[in-house]
Amino acid sequence: MRPVFRTAPGLLCLVLAWSTQARADDLSQRGDQQIVIGRLPCNPPGDVRSHGLRQLVWELQKRTSVEARLEPLLVDPASQAIFRTPLLVWSCEGAAADLDDGALANLRRFLTMGGTLWVDDPAAQPDGPFDRSVRHVLTRIFPRRALRPVSPEHVLYKTFFLLRGPGGRRLANPDILAVGLGDRLAVVYTQNDLLGALAKDLVGGWEHVVEGGSHQREAALFAGINIVFYAVCLDYKNDRVHLPFILKRRRL
Repeated sequence: MRPVFRTAPGLLCLVLAWSTQARADDLSQRGDQQIVIGRLPCNPPGDVRSHGLRQLVWELQKRTSVEARLEPLLVDPASQAIFRTPLLVWSCEGAAADLDDGALANLRRFLTMGGTLWVDDPAAQPDGPFDRSVRHVLTRIFPRRALRPVSPEHVLYKTFFLLRGPGGRRLANPDILAVGLGDRLAVVYTQNDLLGALAKDLVGGWEHVVEGGSHQREAALFAGINIVFYAVCLDYKNDRVHLPFILKRRRL
């Protein structure tokens, strides 16, 4: 059960094959190879920032070659369903529910096998209830690994767009935080309510005011697309074949 890499002109595509039989069954039922983004549940249950995640996926399909299912899949962290996605998103109002030992072990397995967990704080409040609860869960999963700022030179800042910062509804933290496993970021944590900056209502209006205006909202979109790209393509942008294109874009 290893990640399977496929190359296509101009794009490195990643399809996670956690189980050959499960993947074959899944493809036969759906008839496509769309990426499915998973969403971890909250306590109390709710669709916190689901509109922002849906808008991100819509923009992802319009701006890139990635094909993704528009609606995220709500998954139980203790179930095998988490292995059907390369990316889990966790964003809750108030404190996130503490996970039992079975769910923790399953989530640890998902992350060590190549999956990515993206945590986004809708309160944009470092040391708030959600932040404290998430840090507690991550400490239980990886007791010897701490959240650390991601260097601006890291490939996460250039997987698709060249980022100068994470953006979000409000700039509570100018850095993206992460838990690394070897050379890979297994957990990515944005504390600025990135998904809140992208959420739209049913008539297409923005649901939340962004403190820094349209530029900060656009930065949130770019960061979100980069995070999804990193989850499915890892560090392919470090390949030297992309260097001339990266340098050209830096000069624009």
